[in-house]
Amino acid sequence: MYWMNEELVKNADACYRLAEEKAADYFRVLYELVSQKTYVPTLTKDIQSWKQNHIHHPSLLSFFSRGKGKPDSREYHHYIQWLDYRGKLDNYLERSISYIFMRDLGKGLDSSDTKNRVRHAVDNLKNHLTTDRGDKTESFSMAGLYRWAQKEGVESTIIWVFDKLKTVSTNIPKGMDAEQAQRKLIKIIAGVLLHEFEEMGSEISAEDRTSKLDKAIRLGFSYGLTYPFIDDLLDSDILSAHEKKQYSDLIRTTLITGTVPKLGKWTGSNTNLIRYIHKELREAFEYIKGHQGAQSRRKFSEQAYVFFHSQEMDRVKDISNENYTNEELYIPIILKSSSSRLIARSVLSAPEDEGFDNRTFFYGIYNQLADDFADIFDDLKDGAVTPYTYYLKHHLRRPDLINPFELYWTVISNLIHNIYHSDTTTSEVMLDRAINGLKRFKERFGSKQYNEVMELFASGNPEFNRIIQKMVRKADDVDFFDKLLRDYMMTILKNERKEQEDFVDTIEIVRNQINHILPIPKLDHTPLMFEPIINAANYSLKGDGKRLRPIVAWVMGVNEYGLKGSTIVPLLKSLEYMHTASLIFDDLPSQDNASFRRGRPTLHKTYNIAIAELTALFLTQKATEEQASLDQFDSKTVLTLIQYSAQMTADMCRGQAMDLESKGKPLTLEQLNLMCFNKTGIGFEASLIMPAILAQTNELEIRALKKYAYHTGIAFQIKDDLLDVEGELSKLGKSIGKDAENKNSTFVSILGLEGARKAMWEHYCLAMEAVQKVQLKTTFLKHLLNYIVNRDH
Repeated sequence: MYWMNEELVKNADACYRLAEEKAADYFRVLYELVSQKTYVPTLTKDIQSWKQNHIHHPSLLSFFSRGKGKPDSREYHHYIQWLDYRGKLDNYLERSISYIFMRDLGKGLDSSDTKNRVRHAVDNLKNHLTTDRGDKTESFSMAGLYRWAQKEGVESTIIWVFDKLKTVSTNIPKGMDAEQAQRKLIKIIAGVLLHEFEEMGSEISAEDRTSKLDKAIRLGFSYGLTYPFIDDLLDSDILSAHEKKQYSDLIRTTLITGTVPKLGKWTGSNTNLIRYIHKELREAFEYIKGHQGAQSRRKFSEQAYVFFHSQEMDRVKDISNENYTNEELYIPIILKSSSSRLIARSVLSAPEDEGFDNRTFFYGIYNQLADDFADIFDDLKDGAVTPYTYYLKHHLRRPDLINPFELYWTVISNLIHNIYHSDTTTSEVMLDRAINGLKRFKERFGSKQYNEVMELFASGNPEFNRIIQKMVRKADDVDFFDKLLRDYMMTILKNERKEQEDFVDTIEIVRNQINHILPIPKLDHTPLMFEPIINAANYSLKGDGKRLRPIVAWVMGVNEYGLKGSTIVPLLKSLEYMHTASLIFDDLPSQDNASFRRGRPTLHKTYNIAIAELTALFLTQKATEEQASLDQFDSKTVLTLIQYSAQMTADMCRGQAMDLESKGKPLTLEQLNLMCFNKTGIGFEASLIMPAILAQTNELEIRALKKYAYHTGIAFQIKDDLLDVEGELSKLGKSIGKDAENKNSTFVSILGLEGARKAMWEHYCLAMEAVQKVQLKTTFLKHLLNYIVNRDH
C-alpha cells in the first residue's frame, strides 16, 4: 500500500463526487425519458424522414450494372474505388468526417464553421484516397507514416514512436491482444493530433506547427500507453488478484499525488513486466506533467482520476450479484465514457471550451452503449458487467432494470433534439451510425443470433422494432470510413504479425540448413599442410553469423522463382564463403584491426595474420568453385552468374580500398554512400540478383531489386554505425566504438545520431518503394528491411 496525504485523498474523493453528481443528474433525465418511451414517436418521425436517403428501389440502370456489385467493405482499396465509381464517396466521407467532428472533437454540426471544416477535410481526404501517386506505399505502413512525418518536419518524433511501439508490442504479455494494443495507441495519438490540428490557426509558422505536432504525438503516445498498460492489463487475467490490488493502488496514488511512487518490492510472478511498465508509465506521466501549466495539470489530473475510478467501479462488479441498481450500472459508464475523450483535449492544455465539455459529457454514453452492444458476447464470456450482460443475466428476476437497448435509443433521441437542437445533419449521421452498428452486428454473428438478441432487447416496442429491422434489412449508405479504417488496420496488424512470425521461422529454418551445409570437409587425399587453412575456414564459418545473404538467396530462389532448393545449394555456400572472406580481410590489423567477430575472437587473433589472409583467399576461390558446380542450370546462365559475381567481388574490393584510404580522413556523405554500397550493399544485391539470373528474370525486376539492394545495404550500414555507438557488446558479438577509435568516417560522425537515424529511414522508404514496383509473391523482403532497421545486433 502506498502512503498518501489524507487531504489529497479527500480532494480526489470530492472531485469524483462532484463528477458523480453531474452524471446522476444526467442519468435521471435519461431515466425519465426511457420510462416514458418518448424516444419512440420522436425517432419514428426522424426515421421516416431519414429513410428517404437510404431506401433505394432497384432501377433499370442498376439491373444492367450488376457486374459492378458492391465489394466487401473490408476490402479497403476496392471499396473506396467502388464508392468513387458509384458517385457515393463524397457522401460517405462527409458523414464519416462529420461523425469524427462530433465524437472526437466535440463539435456541433449546425455551426457554419464546422460545416466548412468538414467540407475541407472531405476534399483533402478524397484527394488523398483517389489520386494515383505512382507508388504503392501504404499510408499506414512505416514508410507511409515516415513520408508524412517528413512533410510535417517531425521525422525524429515518428522514429521515436516507431521505437516505442516496437518495444510496447514486444512487452505485451501472452493473454493480451498486441494488435489491439497497437491499434488503440495509434488511435489515441491520432485523436490528440486531431485536437492539435483543430487548435492551430491558419497563420501558424512552419516551425511552430512542427513543434506543436511533435508535442501532440508524444503526448498522445504518453496518454495512449494507459490503455494497454492500465485498462487492458487490469481487465485481463495476467496479474493475480493481489497483483491487481498492488497495481491499482500504485495508479491511484499517482493520480492523487501527481507523482509516480517508486515501485518498491513487488510480490507476485510478474515482477519483470511490472518493472518495465512502471518505467514506461513514469516517463509518460512525467512528460505530460512537464508540458502542462498548473491549471491544465489540475484539470488533467481530475479527469484522469474520474476516468480511472469509474473504471475501477465497473471492474470490481460481479456478474452474479443480482443487487446492482440502475444508478450503479450507468453512472460509472457516463463518467468513464465522457472523461476518456475529455482527457484527449486536456492532455494538450487546450483552452477552455464549455461547448466541447458539455457535448462530450452528454455524448459519451452513446458511444459506450454502442461498443458494449457490439462486444456483448465477448463480455459475457469474460464475465464482465456491462448494461447488456447484466440485463441479459438478471432481467427475468429484476423487472426494474432498464433495458440498455431502449436506453441507447433514448440517448440518441436526447442527443439529436436536446443537445444538438434537432439539427438535420446530426440526425442523419447518428441514425446512419446506429443502423450501421446493427448491420455490422448481424453480419458478424449471423441472422439467427442477431434475431435472438433483438427478441430479448427490442421486444418491448414491437412497432418501433419492426421499423428498425426494416432499416437494417433495406437501408444502404450507412457505412463509415473510421470503421473501414479500423478493420483495415486490424487486418494489416494481424497480417504483419503472421508475416513476421513466418519471416522469423523461415530465417531460423533456412539458417540451420545453411549452417549444416557450410563446413568444408577434409577429404582423405587432403595434404596435411593444407589442414590449417580448412580448420581456419571452418572456424570462421562456424561463428554465430546471421547468414542473411544465403537466406535471402534461398527465399528468392525457392519461394519467389520456384527453383528447387537442392539445385541452388552451391550458390548459397558461395555467398556465405564470399561474405566470410570479406569479414576476415576486414578484421585484419592492416584494416580494421578487430578483436571480436560473431561473438568470438577474430581469425587472426586465434591463428595468425598469414593464416587469416590465406583463409580469406581460399574462401573466395571456394566460392567460385561452388558457383561453377551449378550443373542444373544452363551453362550460359551460370557463366553470366560467375561474371556478375566477379564484378561484384571487384567492387567490394574497391569499397574496402576506399575504406582504408579514408581512415582518419573526413568523407562527404556522397563518398560514404558509395563506399558503403560497395562494401555492404553489393552483398545484398548479389543475394537478390544471383537467383534472379538463374531464374532468367526480366530486366525491369532486376533493376528494381538492385535499387532495393542499394538502399537496403546503406540502411544496414547506417544501423551498424548506430549500433557501434549505442549497441551492447553481449548482443553485437563484436567490439563497440571501433569506428571512433579508428577515426573512421561513419554516418554517425558525418550526420550525428539524429541525422543518421533520419538517413536510415529515408533509405528504408526508398528501398520499400523500389520493391513495391514489382509484383513479388512473398513479403520476405519487406520484413527483411524491417529486421535490418529494428535489430539490436
